[in-house]
Amino acid sequence: MSVRQILTSLVLSALLCGASSLAQAQSAAPKGAKDTAKPAAAAKPAAKPETAAAAAAGGAEPTLIGQFGTWGAYTATPNGKKVCFALAKPSSSKTNPPNRPRDPAYAFVSTRPAEKVTNEVSIMIGYALKPGSESSLEVGGASYSMYTQGDGLWIKNAAEEERMVDAMRKAADVTVKGVSAKGTETTDTFSLKGLSQALDKLAQDCRR
Repeated sequence: MSVRQILTSLVLSALLCGASSLAQAQSAAPKGAKDTAKPAAAAKPAAKPETAAAAAAGGAEPTLIGQFGTWGAYTATPNGKKVCFALAKPSSSKTNPPNRPRDPAYAFVSTRPAEKVTNEVSIMIGYALKPGSESSLEVGGASYSMYTQGDGLWIKNAAEEERMVDAMRKAADVTVKGVSAKGTETTDTFSLKGLSQALDKLAQDCRR
């Protein structure tokens, strides 16, 4: 399994099994609209930022090192390898047809020094994506095609990722569009307030 697929598997695992609460994350978890779980999955707990953080950290307990606007900055050391990432929930979500149920969405920007990966952007979209469908991330007047796997999105052209992250640092928000396996079109908008500061904080901490 490629690194680009691992995050999706970890997040799905955490949502299904539930991750232990993280006191630090709970004390500074982003406030927002109530999470909506799928009616058919009553036994599945609604995903909280700290749960998603645990998933992004590969099951290792992450440490919240700072809350910057809507973005939490976390570090963890799964299997002795340091992982640093910023995490946020969408500021608004829409579906077409309207009011279709889905799991919460999250945006991650992660750095894994041991793998020489810096500021990898990924989205946990909150539903199974339609196989072969096109998804996009729009920021700073540009649109980037996204690779889909399960309920995860990653940029198709890795060579464009640095430019995309630079645009995310400067823009007010980012819009992510996708199509579910049932044909529902979704549009999620993430506020980028605090992302630049969160990434700067992680860059400092990941050098240690």
